[in-house]
Amino acid sequence: MFSQSQILQDLPKQFFVNLVAKVNAKQAEGYDVINLGQGNPDQPTYDFIVDALIASAKNPVSHKYSSFRGNAHFKEAVSQFYREHYQVDLNSEKEICVLGGAKIGLVEFPLALMNPGDLLLLPDPGYPDYLSSVALAQIDYATFPLTKANHFLPDLTAIPEDVAKRAKFIYVNYPNNPTGAVATAAFYEELVAWAKAYDVGVIGDFAYGALGAEGYENPNFLSTPGAKDVGIELYTFSKTFNMAGWRLAFAAGNAQLIEALNLLQDHLFVSVFPAIQDAGAVALLDERSKDAVADLNKTYDERRRAFVQAAEKIGWHAFDSKGSFYAWMPVPEGYDSEQFADLLLNEAHVAVAPGKAFGKQGDSYVRIGLLVDPERLVEAVERIGKLHLFEKTNSHL
Repeated sequence: MFSQSQILQDLPKQFFVNLVAKVNAKQAEGYDVINLGQGNPDQPTYDFIVDALIASAKNPVSHKYSSFRGNAHFKEAVSQFYREHYQVDLNSEKEICVLGGAKIGLVEFPLALMNPGDLLLLPDPGYPDYLSSVALAQIDYATFPLTKANHFLPDLTAIPEDVAKRAKFIYVNYPNNPTGAVATAAFYEELVAWAKAYDVGVIGDFAYGALGAEGYENPNFLSTPGAKDVGIELYTFSKTFNMAGWRLAFAAGNAQLIEALNLLQDHLFVSVFPAIQDAGAVALLDERSKDAVADLNKTYDERRRAFVQAAEKIGWHAFDSKGSFYAWMPVPEGYDSEQFADLLLNEAHVAVAPGKAFGKQGDSYVRIGLLVDPERLVEAVERIGKLHLFEKTNSHL
């Protein structure tokens, strides 16, 4: 009787809905599935942030509507955080947009700043929901490949001249999901110069910005000279502070782009629950966060070492990732990523994310979420090793 709109019908399929269903079905059969396919932090939010939420939630002032464009106290905390951590000066009213999670900003951005027929450049492999923004805004898109040969960074010089001239915006994501690759300050300098040369806006997805392997400190796009002239950056609390379910993030940078996002959100939302914003301000500025994030990185380092070293023993060689909490692992000869993932789930009872879910360029890999204890990671590799998939193949891709 009631049919969905054409826009909804054009949305890409949510690949991970299917993956979750497969895992649930296998678990329902009674199998002990080690789930390495997820991207959901397994550690709890830090206690002092939870305490700040509780205190604010008890304050009747928090029970009222937020300011449409976010509470001033929270945005001032964002500005201070960026000044102290990245040496970036932000006008808290004109250069910050409060988001109910970074996904909202990434998906709504083309609705605010692009028209049907405009061209968006997207990484392949890349975060699948980037394509949701394309469908909702009814825009065109082109992809640029991320390859191991270039450390999974874009080769901007390889983007065809006609495509670069037509493009209106480009999305980049470092530390990268799904590969775990990291950017360099030199790359961001090249990106800013390229964006200015072709009049292309830059959207930096900095979701994993605080997560660097073995002490690696991720450079920040906005700290690059001239970055605010050409783009914005999105920062989420999900990964840094284990606040995935809290749905809190922000966009920062170019005032014109921020104003457009804020204007769109004036019509969609009444910002984020004030108590969550108050807790977010504590997360950004409390001195305890530094030690907490450092400990979190040590946890991921321990897990990464355990998994990678165990995988080496069975001839399965990881990309040397320096960011996020993922391992990017090659698929053995004779399989595509979905076939390999299904085999691991059905035969080893280990769930992984097929690289195909992130784009054609990802189909030779699977993504491993380092979101279980080291012992379970090693056990997962041992189960996979019993399938003898890597003994007669060169898995260096």
